[in-house]
Formats: sequence, structure tokens, C-alpha cells
Amino acid sequence: MQPLSGIRILDLSRMVAGSYCSMILGDLGAEVIKIEQPKVGDDTRQWGPPYINGESSYFLCINRNKQSLTLDFRKEKAKEIFLGLIRQSDVVIENFRAGFMEKYGMGYQELKKIKSDLIYCSITGYGRSGPYRDRPATDTAIQAMGGLLGLVGEAGGTPYRVPLPIVDMASGLYAHGAILAGLIRRGQDKQSHFIEVSLMDNMLSLLLNLGSDYLLTGQVEERHGNVHLTIVPSNVFETKDRHVFLTASNDTRFKKLCQTIGLGYLVDDPRFSTTGARLENRLELEKLLQERLKEKTVGEWMELMYEQGEGVPFAPIRSLDEVFQDPHVISRDIVQEIQHPLTGTLRMIGPTVLYDHIRGRVHKPPPRLGEHNREILKKFLGYDEGQIGQLEKEGVI
Repeated sequence: MQPLSGIRILDLSRMVAGSYCSMILGDLGAEVIKIEQPKVGDDTRQWGPPYINGESSYFLCINRNKQSLTLDFRKEKAKEIFLGLIRQSDVVIENFRAGFMEKYGMGYQELKKIKSDLIYCSITGYGRSGPYRDRPATDTAIQAMGGLLGLVGEAGGTPYRVPLPIVDMASGLYAHGAILAGLIRRGQDKQSHFIEVSLMDNMLSLLLNLGSDYLLTGQVEERHGNVHLTIVPSNVFETKDRHVFLTASNDTRFKKLCQTIGLGYLVDDPRFSTTGARLENRLELEKLLQERLKEKTVGEWMELMYEQGEGVPFAPIRSLDEVFQDPHVISRDIVQEIQHPLTGTLRMIGPTVLYDHIRGRVHKPPPRLGEHNREILKKFLGYDEGQIGQLEKEGVI
């Protein structure tokens, strides 16, 4: 039994945040029915290249452990099917603009009359209130509006986006946690609950200490490249053959670092002997460290650091092929394989959390568009082949 076995989720989301959320819930054992627009499907089905035998790699990475049902909500029969499924489900996830579901008579207030203990999760770009509630949003647009994009890049240079959809992913994680909390609460009060998740709100939460610094001091941070604003050293350096990241977050670690790389005299230098002094003399210290680190290869430094530099984070900056060939990554069994009807053997990054010392498995490949129409309509609503064929002719599914 997986933690969420017996929980059924209707996932109307598209793109990343909602799909990421429902994937995690599916990894935990929930039955996820992904509802998509006929002939079009989730937006990420068209996000490529790369395509693997016609399937978008982007879609494949966030839609495992789900079934796909296509419904055209402009058709009354599609609404009837959806409401029939609501009666047998626990959670609804959607990421339409505020008011879309209400327009079709399928908003929270309508649905909880049908399913009195429904958990309803709405994910929007800017929230369901405020001047920007109707604005379209993407991850990068929210990075820009929320200040993150303005913090990434070299000092005085061009702003850079975080190359992963970090706000979408964080929003999916926030939504997943809130849904679990809603299910726990429902177990206590037997009531329905409404969850609102805003990408913009979540972006602000990701500002963490930099957001706090501004609120407490009024100080607006600028771009600083890879430099940490309060820890020195903490930066990217060059060795004889490649770049590494190293950091020494306190006096003890700084001492260990200096002793390990043969610069022990720096520990007693008043310019560098304390955290505050190192921060004030960052450039001088980094120059000395850089000159020394260039004298050996990363392999030579790694050997020294692991033998003598215990507690000092020192990591080579690696490419993805190196990451996935790493013996530690391989030993953790996080990369899993499953058979897909179009792509064949599909390798993917599997569930990251272990329960009772067991890693979750990828038990369903990402679904083809509408792959489970017949199965779902027969199993839950009792439709026969004739009825399903008629729905196809009418464009309902």
C-alpha cells in the first residue's frame, strides 16, 4: 500500500505547476485522471524539441503515473461526464484563469454541492484577487515580476532567468503539500476545502533571506553573479582543468580549507581571520584562493579535500552526462525505466522521496492523449462501446 492509495484526483491542469503537483501525488499512490482538451491536450505536449517518436520530452517528464481522458467542456455531455467523475473523486486540480470553471458551472461552489467533501485546488499566475488576477503568466514572467530574474547574473550585466521552471515547480510542491493537508483536515471535519495557489505569491516566498533583508532594512540587492552576499569564500573558482564551487561558511571551515590547500597562513591574517573581515576583503581573498587552486587539477584537489578537508563543501561543476553516470546517483536508483507504447524504453528521473526505506516506482508511463477514454468511461460511468463511439462522433471526447 502506497501512502495515497485509494485517493482519486481529477487533474485539469496543463503546463507545469499543476502537472508537477499531480505527478508527485501519483508517485505517492493516488489515482490521477488527467483531463485534456481533445486533439490538443496539455500545452507541454507541443513543447519541443526534443520529441521521442512524436512525444514531447517536456510532457513525458511531468506526467507519469496518470491516465488521460479528453473532454471538450463546450459540450454539455462533457460536463455531465466530469460531474459524474466528481462524485467518485477526492481532489480537483485546475490552473485556469480565475472565473473559467465558474463560467462552465464547474467552480468550487457548484462542485462541493455534488461532492460535499471535495478538495479543490486552484493554481493561477497572480491569484484570484488583485489588479493582476486576469493577467496571463508564465514561469519566466513571474520570475521577472517577482524580482528573481533581476537578481541572477553578473554585476552590472544582463539579467538571467533560472533555466528551470523554478516557480512552477515550487508552486506544484506548495500545492501538493496543501492538498495533503486538506485531505488530513477532511478526515477530521468531513468537509470540502478550497485551496488557492498563486505563482506570484510563491515567487515572493522564494526570495527568502533577500526578501527578508529588504523588508527589514529597505536594502535592494543587485546582481552579484555566483558570489554569496554574506559568506566569503563562497564562489566558483577555476582549477587547472575545470571550474569548482567551494564555500566556507564559518571560521572553523575557513581554517580547514586554508590548511588543506596549503594557505594556512591566511587564518591569522587580520584581513581574513573573521567572517566580517573576509566579507570586507573579499576580492583580495578570492584572488589568493584562485591563484592557488589553478595549480592542481580538480581531481587532485578533490582527493585532498576528502582526505583532509572534512566539512568543507567543494564540488566540481559537472555536465549532465557526468551527473547521470555518477556512481552515487546510480546507486540511489532514482533513474528508472518503464515501457511506453510509442517511445519504447523510457528512462526518467523517478520519485525522490523514500517511504519506509522504499523508493516509489514509476508504475504508469506518461499517457498518450485520450489513451484511457474508454477505460475510464466504462469503469466509472458504465458507458458501453456504442455510447463511447457516439461521444467521439460528437467531439465530446
